[in-house]
Amino acid sequence: MPHSNADQFSHVVTVATLSRASSREFDLVPDAGALARLREDLDLLGLRKVSLRGTLSPEGKRDWRLKAMLGATVVQPCVVSLKPVTTRIDEPVERVWRTEARRHDAVAEEVEIPEDVNEEELGREIDLGAVLSEALALALPPWPRAEGVRLGEAVYSAPDTEPMRDEDARPFAALKGLRAALGKADDEPDSQ
Repeated sequence: MPHSNADQFSHVVTVATLSRASSREFDLVPDAGALARLREDLDLLGLRKVSLRGTLSPEGKRDWRLKAMLGATVVQPCVVSLKPVTTRIDEPVERVWRTEARRHDAVAEEVEIPEDVNEEELGREIDLGAVLSEALALALPPWPRAEGVRLGEAVYSAPDTEPMRDEDARPFAALKGLRAALGKADDEPDSQ
């Protein structure tokens, strides 16, 4: 299972160096060492052509918005056969950093979480490397399968018993058996 460690790849932009008058374009391409760390961190067989390209733009009086495109070619093991599965990822990425802190309810001791999961609290720095790492982890196919590979059915049972199959566990499987039994009863001649 992939695990995420934002410290594996970092590319920090200090907020104080950003101009409120214009957007800052960026083209982030990890070097070979960072790619190796990302590949290991995400349990990938291969990782290439990784980039995060976009802009950081001022929003409102103090907030910042990132609009970017994540590109990567990943190789993962097939969940069935473990053969390598190559996937091209091209995903839009959007984040907003807000200066206002999330409200804290002292009575309930709860922190209000914003509805938009792409919003974060703005600090002194924005780590574009962490954004790339997180976006890549979220964009990975969760169940990669090699072409033509199908997930079979495993059937187990105790000795001298009939195994239960997936079909038997379906909600109407018992009704199917009952209908078959009733059908046999209808076919029998009346003994009166």
